[in-house]
Amino acid sequence: MIVLKYTLYGYNNIGVKLKMIYDCAVIGAGPAGLSAAINLAQTNRSVVVFSTKEEDSSIYRAPEVNNYLGFYGVAGKELLRAFYDHAKKMGIEIVHRKVINFYKSGDIFTINANNEFYEAYSVILAIGTPKKTLLENEAEFVGRGISYCAVCDGMLYKGRTIAVIGEAIEAEEEAEYLSELAKKLYYIPLYKKNEFHFKDNVEVILSRPRSVYGEDFVNALEFEDRILNVDGIFIIRKTMPADQLIYGLEFTEDGHIKVDSKMQTSIEGLFAAGDVVGRPYQVAKAVGEGQIAGLSASTYVKMVKEKQK
Repeated sequence: MIVLKYTLYGYNNIGVKLKMIYDCAVIGAGPAGLSAAINLAQTNRSVVVFSTKEEDSSIYRAPEVNNYLGFYGVAGKELLRAFYDHAKKMGIEIVHRKVINFYKSGDIFTINANNEFYEAYSVILAIGTPKKTLLENEAEFVGRGISYCAVCDGMLYKGRTIAVIGEAIEAEEEAEYLSELAKKLYYIPLYKKNEFHFKDNVEVILSRPRSVYGEDFVNALEFEDRILNVDGIFIIRKTMPADQLIYGLEFTEDGHIKVDSKMQTSIEGLFAAGDVVGRPYQVAKAVGEGQIAGLSASTYVKMVKEKQK
């Protein structure tokens, strides 16, 4: 079965060019996300999957998986590639873009993927293990000097001194953009690389930061051996934290997204599956929850479309 890929375009009420409405947008292309997409396709729903690089997935880095039925001793990256191949053979559209945020208006979700906009009747979050804060006091200063999106908040720091902490090499693009705005930029990579090529106003620091300080707003970033005076800090993660992707989500006490037995979150039409909803962090659990989320989203979309008739 081939899933239709929309090629016609329309415009939303603020003049942004949009693809036609998908039945479901899946954010995350690990076992949970791809399982959800496959089950949506099986029910003849149009689906788009947003994915970062395959090697960013925790399963990709597993040297061996022994507890997924029928695949004893398989390398994690081989198992993940098998999942990808399955999805591609079913015609599922996989977009390699980082989702910055999304919101719901009426029955429609609008997804901002690196400033390319998509619309869908439903969304499934399958973004993996919840990210713990990187810095001491980080949560306290979100929105008060700490940001996770350069394009969203960069202009607020024009002519100022900022730090950019990058989890992966893709963060260099956002650092380059911010260096055009900032008076001074400190770039702090959390990955291994020998050479960096930035503008003269960029200083690369190869130490790991520990804490952030300030009063009403951020004013300092602390390392083991130094303190930097900064006006803002951008933490560029591989995926955005769930509470920054969309507002209104409810979480469990241990930081996972709260869902019901249908994998429905606190926001109608938004589902979640896999590590992001709780332990154990296992492939089999993620695949099963992805199936439930996909089938639940399919049922939800049917209800929405019937309501619109």
